[in-house]
Amino acid sequence: MQTFSSNFLNWDVIQTYLPDLLAGMWVTIKLSAIILFSGLLVGTCLALVRMARLRLLNAVIIVFVDVVRALPPLMLMVVAYFGLPYLGIRLGGFAVACIVLASVLSAFTEELLWAGLSTVSVGQYEAARSTGLTFLQMMGSVVLPQAFGLIQAPLASRIIATTKNTALASVVAVPELLSQANTAQGYSGNASPLTAASLGYIIILLPMVLAARRLERPREAA
Repeated sequence: MQTFSSNFLNWDVIQTYLPDLLAGMWVTIKLSAIILFSGLLVGTCLALVRMARLRLLNAVIIVFVDVVRALPPLMLMVVAYFGLPYLGIRLGGFAVACIVLASVLSAFTEELLWAGLSTVSVGQYEAARSTGLTFLQMMGSVVLPQAFGLIQAPLASRIIATTKNTALASVVAVPELLSQANTAQGYSGNASPLTAASLGYIIILLPMVLAARRLERPREAA
C-alpha cells in the first residue's frame, strides 16, 4: 500500500505540477465549450436543412454524417493535423481538435435530431403553419423543443463522450489536461499527476453524468 501511495498518491509530486495541471484543465474546459457549442449548432442547422428536403443537399449531408460517424476521431485528428499541411493548409492543434470533434458531434447531433424531428407528428407541423408561423418560427417555437425533448438522453450521452474525447487532443500537441499529466509523469517518473488529472476529469464530467442520469429517469420509469 505504501508503494502504491508513493507512486499514485504522492502529494509532493502533485503539488509541484499542480499549476501545469490546472492550466491543462482550463484548456480542456475551453476546448470542450467551443466543441459543444459549435457541434450542437452545426448539427441543428444540418437537421433543419434536411427538413427542406432538397435532394442534392440531403445527399451531401447524409454522406458527411455517415463518413464522420464511421471514422475514429483520433484518425481524423491525426490526418487533419499531419496531412493538411501537404495541401497548403496549416492549422494549430487546438484548431484541429475543435474542428474534428465539433464535426463528429455535429454529425451525431444531426442524426439524432433528424430522428426526433421525424417523430414529431405531422399534425404539429400543420397546426403551427395554420397559425401563420414562418418555417423558422415553427421550428424554433413548436417543433425543435419537442424534438430535443425526445432525444435529450442520447444527446446528453453523446455530449459526455465528446467531452471525454478532448483527451485525444494531446496527440496533436494541445496542452490539455491529459497532455500536461503525461508530461508531468515523464519528468517526475511518478504516476501521481495522472491521478490528479483523473480527479480533474471527474470534476468536469460528473455534473454532466448526473444531469444525463436525471434525463434518463423518465425513460426508466416508462
